[in-house]
Amino acid sequence: MATTAMPLDAAFLHDLSVIAQSESRTRRLVKYVRRLAQPKPDPTLMTKEEFFANIDAAREEIRQGKCYTMLPGESLDDFLKHIENK
Repeated sequence: MATTAMPLDAAFLHDLSVIAQSESRTRRLVKYVRRLAQPKPDPTLMTKEEFFANIDAAREEIRQGKCYTMLPGESLDDFLKHIENK
């Protein structure tokens, strides 16, 4: 274990010992940990068909002129201001 993790581990174990002294806090912690441990679906995952459908939709938006282009040398902040004014 890395030495930088030791203070965090010690703080966690201390807090855990404080929680363990209260039954209601322990129940709340168990409930929270169960929710935290449940796997969440990855919203970025898609099928091959969905991927290519997104590409086709983007190409259609470009064809219709529904896109924005950053100007050469334009910062992201300037670009966002630029598209907000359209």
